[in-house]
Amino acid sequence: MKLEGKVLIAQGGGPTAVINQSLVGAVLEARKFPQVTRIYGALHGVHGIINEDFIDLTQETEQNLELIARTPSSALLTTRDKPDEAYCKEIVRVLKAHDIRFFFYIGGNDSADTVRIVNEEAQNSDYDFRAIHIPKTIDNDLLVSDHTPGYGSAARFVASAFAGVNLDNRALPGVYIGIVMGRHAGFLTAAAAMGQKYDDDGPHLIYLPERPFTQEKFLKDVKESYERYGRCIIAVSEGIVDESGTPIITQLTENVERDAHGNVQLSGTGILGDLLADLVRDKLEIKRVRSDTFGYLQRSFLGIVSDVDQREAREVGAKAVHFALVHGKDGSVSINRVGNYAVEYRLERLVDVARHTKSMPDSFINEAGNHITDEFRKYAEPLLGTDFPQPYRVMAPKVEKILK
Repeated sequence: MKLEGKVLIAQGGGPTAVINQSLVGAVLEARKFPQVTRIYGALHGVHGIINEDFIDLTQETEQNLELIARTPSSALLTTRDKPDEAYCKEIVRVLKAHDIRFFFYIGGNDSADTVRIVNEEAQNSDYDFRAIHIPKTIDNDLLVSDHTPGYGSAARFVASAFAGVNLDNRALPGVYIGIVMGRHAGFLTAAAAMGQKYDDDGPHLIYLPERPFTQEKFLKDVKESYERYGRCIIAVSEGIVDESGTPIITQLTENVERDAHGNVQLSGTGILGDLLADLVRDKLEIKRVRSDTFGYLQRSFLGIVSDVDQREAREVGAKAVHFALVHGKDGSVSINRVGNYAVEYRLERLVDVARHTKSMPDSFINEAGNHITDEFRKYAEPLLGTDFPQPYRVMAPKVEKILK
């Protein structure tokens, strides 16, 4: 006898440009199964579940769903809540009350852990129930998966932004520092290199959380690059740390903010970029130094979305429904690269994904620890999507000088 009841879908953590593709993929696929009585969406993730703040997606038109799919950010809204056991027991109580038998949570590793705990609580109370984690994160730091939905589009934005900065900086040389999201993993910052075309294109330096950062080496690298090119573009991950693992931002200033979980606040502040820019001005005496902090811009930027990312985000939503309703399984959907370039989707154990963080492989980072390798370029290139824009230069020969 097939399990019958309602479907509940929620979105958690930071928004992405393609998270709604996963939502719509799950909704449209779930509509095909007669054992699904209704399809609900929880507003503000798990916070909305415990407050019974649901909308009935069964009544949403397919036309509007397709428009939502192409719209960045979380259509169901989101939350930063990290449920513990007591929180998840309350979730299960609500699920039972509404006869919700299939739960799909779109999010990162914290969301995977929520699905794990909710699933265990349902099993402990003998509630017949299926729970699937649908992957999402621009950080690209989920274990098992080759990459995660949301990363390709954010990487495309970062690559495009640095390509534009490079064009600007070549016209008016100086030092430019761009701070990119990434607390523990440098995948997104590394994408800054994907817009490079000519040998002297920036970013000339890239600093990632996977390698210890020292002010001395940073200044030496910048000085050498500036002397070589007459300019220097630098991509820096917000999560750079020293050899002891202490965030660099805490070394440069005492005025750091912390979030509700006690973590140093890295996003939403331009302080790291400003402090590194001041360091270059003061120590290297370079006058034209500028910095930007990309912040939320890279997460849900409208108009720079990878078609590959969109397609795969839709597919992981649909595959999640298949795993739950066709195969009667719980777990986390993963994307696995095969051939050149194709992917296949598998179901992983929740314990293998929940709470864990994937870092950049050593083979993706150059020996000096201040740039990326060709192996990373091969990895990232298909994820940015087709028709990535290319810059061009004037190639006409110089005219000989007469007076000088």
